[in-house]
Amino acid sequence: MMKLTMLKSKIHRVTVTHAELDYEGSCAIDQNLMEQANILPFEQLHIYNVSNGERFTTYAITAPRGSATIGVNGAAAHKAAAGDLLIICTYAEVNAAEAEHFNPALVYVDSDNGN
Repeated sequence: MMKLTMLKSKIHRVTVTHAELDYEGSCAIDQNLMEQANILPFEQLHIYNVSNGERFTTYAITAPRGSATIGVNGAAAHKAAAGDLLIICTYAEVNAAEAEHFNPALVYVDSDNGN
């Protein structure tokens, strides 16, 4: 059976609150945003930096609920800085029949990472 890779979720134009090079790696995301976007802890993320054009892959970790945190950690901190705008996406493989009715979770935030 054919599988298609579909956009599962997107957090659109969030602002990086901090970038920490000396960290094991990952992207910390406010728990509220993770839940709205249907992103699980340790789920793979594709991150597109609107501010500088960088694209990278990492995984999600949960930041405190309501903190508005978007923290880019480890080696990825070379690709984003505090104040940068990011698009954070996840993808899922679904069969062709499921793809016809598949709807991603789309989260749009304001300049303070709230919505």
